[in-house]
Amino acid sequence: MNVLLCPLSDPGFRYPALAVGLELRRRGHTVRVLAPGGAAGPLPPGLDPAATAGPEDATAFRVGNWFRYGAAQYRAVREAARRTRADALVTSVLCHGALLAAETLDLPVAVLGLAAHLWPYAAGGQGEPERPALRAWRLHETLGHYARAREDAGLPPRRDRAPERPLTGDALLLRGHPAFEYPGAELPERIHRVGPCWWEPAPDPADLATLADLDARIARCGKPLVYVHHGRSFGGSSLWPWLNAAFTGGPYQAVVETGRSGPARPAPGADLLPVRHPWMTPLITRATAVVASGTTAPVLAALLTARPLLLHPAGGEQPLLTEACLRAGVAHRAPADPAAAPTALDAARTDPALRARTTAVGDWLRRSPGPPAAATLIESLSHPTPAVSPAGTLTG
Repeated sequence: MNVLLCPLSDPGFRYPALAVGLELRRRGHTVRVLAPGGAAGPLPPGLDPAATAGPEDATAFRVGNWFRYGAAQYRAVREAARRTRADALVTSVLCHGALLAAETLDLPVAVLGLAAHLWPYAAGGQGEPERPALRAWRLHETLGHYARAREDAGLPPRRDRAPERPLTGDALLLRGHPAFEYPGAELPERIHRVGPCWWEPAPDPADLATLADLDARIARCGKPLVYVHHGRSFGGSSLWPWLNAAFTGGPYQAVVETGRSGPARPAPGADLLPVRHPWMTPLITRATAVVASGTTAPVLAALLTARPLLLHPAGGEQPLLTEACLRAGVAHRAPADPAAAPTALDAARTDPALRARTTAVGDWLRRSPGPPAAATLIESLSHPTPAVSPAGTLTG
């Protein structure tokens, strides 16, 4: 089977697809990776590039642009799939262009989702105050962007019995723990939970020297280390003022990953070290706690390494996953007042209930099948019946 990986290019979306691709390659399949503009970084051995040309392609596959460039994604994926004679596609949630290419080429497509389900449940979900309406709003908004991508690509509208159907492909694969959903929640058809599908590049020799320097800095400072990973602010205020206040003159120091957010703005005298690396696990294992905005990658990384979480959400899926982590008992919410951050970090590190739940959820995630389960689902996808007629009416 020829498989084309065509995820969004940010590490939190690209790396899980590479994990699945490596498992498919191990099983003897040919796996190629859409690498827009060559800007997404090197590929692990065994996976071949299916590069596209032009700066627009690199822009189109960045997660911050997911709702702007669906038609450009569509053209790039369609061309790469034709060139590589793909039999199946693997993409990311919110990469609408790949879904459109799969439809027009009549190819099965698996969608790698986030740690928690974004849209309405099929049933259940007890104790979710006001959230069904919010989930419905989120689905409505996502479908609106999808419809505009169809229009921009010159494709007719489609109508489906299940409203989320255009967004899930033939299988949508969730990467989190069952406790991230509300009790009794029944997931819609075609949605499967496979586990983290964790992969990141190993540190190279130069990185090892950087880590040695970091170890020396940690020892000189003498304060416990916190790993900070904050995502986009969605037009809101930057987290840097909070970080500067929380880590100046206090009992903790922090290393702050800047590769997924805006420019670093550490204040003079703050115990903050901005870094930019394609990996986070070597840093998290040196830390005693993780402060994050509630995006999937750092949450899963913290749980896989049994590190307590303080979550400071902004927008997008961040509030949803933050609520899921709080409900599952694996995180505390970061206080709005940065002066309270040291006390909150102390509480997260010493809370026996949080530590027990973090360990239990992390153990479950480490034992989950992950890439093997995802690869088996992709292998089992039947050739889909066209979902819409040329006139845009339901046929399947």
